[in-house]
Amino acid sequence: MSDTAGTGAVLVVGGGISGLTAALEAAEVGNDVILIDKNPYFGGRVAQLNQYFPKLCPPTCGLEINFKRVKDNRRIKPYTMTTVKSVSGGPGNYEVTLETAPRYVNSNCTACGDCAEVCTDEIDNAFNFGMDKTKAIFLPHEMAFPRRYVLAKDACSPECLEAIKGACKYNAIDLDMQPETFTVTVGSIVWATGWNPYDATKMDNLKFGQSSAIITNMMMERMAAPNGPTGGKIVRPGDDKEPESIAFVQCAGSRDENHLEYCSYICCMATFKQMTYIRERYPEAKIYVFYIDLRTPGKYEKFREKLMADENAQFIKGKVADIIPEDDGGVTVVAENAVSGAKIQQKVDLCVLATGMQPALGEQGKALGVNMDGNGFVVSEPDKGMIAAGCAKSAADVYTCGQSSTAAALKAIQIGR
Repeated sequence: MSDTAGTGAVLVVGGGISGLTAALEAAEVGNDVILIDKNPYFGGRVAQLNQYFPKLCPPTCGLEINFKRVKDNRRIKPYTMTTVKSVSGGPGNYEVTLETAPRYVNSNCTACGDCAEVCTDEIDNAFNFGMDKTKAIFLPHEMAFPRRYVLAKDACSPECLEAIKGACKYNAIDLDMQPETFTVTVGSIVWATGWNPYDATKMDNLKFGQSSAIITNMMMERMAAPNGPTGGKIVRPGDDKEPESIAFVQCAGSRDENHLEYCSYICCMATFKQMTYIRERYPEAKIYVFYIDLRTPGKYEKFREKLMADENAQFIKGKVADIIPEDDGGVTVVAENAVSGAKIQQKVDLCVLATGMQPALGEQGKALGVNMDGNGFVVSEPDKGMIAAGCAKSAADVYTCGQSSTAAALKAIQIGR
C-alpha cells in the first residue's frame, strides 16, 4: 500500500497536543498532512492529566476542540497504532515507510461496549499506569479519538475471542488483521514524539515498587482525574487509606548524572498543582516537599508563593537519600536539610515521586537518522526538513508546546516551496 500525499505534504510523528497542533496549523494553511501515533488514540500525555497549566483546565478543554478540527479537515490523514520504520530521500522529497499494528477492530465499531460486556479476560490498564485492570477489549479512555475499541488479542483465551466476535452485531471484530506497511512521500517531517515518565524503579534509594505508599506524579494525576482508577479519590493504593500526610520528592531522576542530567522543567509546577488537588480533598493534611531548587518560571511565581504560604505545608531544601517502607503501610522519607544540616526522617502516609520527562523517541530516532542531542531530545534541522516540536525538542509545559508546535509547522510548510 502507498499513500501519494505528495512532496509538499508534512508527516507529523506523534499525536499528542504538540503533534495535533502542528498538524492543524500546517493543514489549515493548505498543506496535506499525515498524522500518526503509536497509541490506539490521539491526545498523548495531556489526555492522562487531571488538569494542566496555565488555567488548570481538564484535558477536555484543549483536546476536544482539536479532535473536532482534525475530523473536519480533509487535508489531515490520521493513523493510530502507526510507527515509522524507515526514512529515505531528502528535504522536499522524503519517502517514509510506516507500519500500522493490528487493532483487531475495524471502522464498523460504534463503541457500543457489547464486546467488553462478554469479555472474560483482563489486562493491566496502561492508561492508568497499571493501577487498575481493564477488559482485554477496551476503549482506551472515555475521550478516546478515534472512538473505537482495541483488542489485546494475545491476552484472550480462544473462548473469550469467540464470545467477543459473537457479541458484535456490527461485524467490527477482525481477528485476522495483520500489520500493514505502507509508504508516504512528504516534503518534511515534524517529530512530535513527546515524553515518557522516567522509570522510577531505576532509583534504588526511592524504593518505588516496594511499597504501595510510593507513587509517581503521573499516577497522582490519574488518581485525581474523575475518569481515573479511583474516580477522583486520592487514596493510598493497596489499602485505600485517605492520607493524612503526603511527601513530594522533587527531581526524582532529574538533575542527576546517573539518570537524567537536565531539569525536567515541569516537575515543580506539577507538584504545586497536585498540592491543590490534595487541598480540595484534605484541607488539614500535612504536606512535605523535599526539593533541590524550586523552579516556577515567569507567570507561575505567584502560584508558587500562594501554595508556599500554606500553613500545613513544609518545604525542605534537601535531596532525599532514602525512603523506608513501614509496617503500617506508610513510609519514612530520609533527607538532609541543606540549610541547617539536620538529618530529617519524616513519616508519611503517601509519597509522590516527581519523576522527570524523558524524550520518548529514544534509540529508534538514531536508527532513523534523526539528529539528537546527548539527552535524547530531537535537534531540528530546518534545512533538511526535519523539525522538532514540543517535548521531543525539550522538556516543556503544554503552553510552551503549543508555541513550539506552531513554529514547527511554519518551518515544515516552507520546505520545497
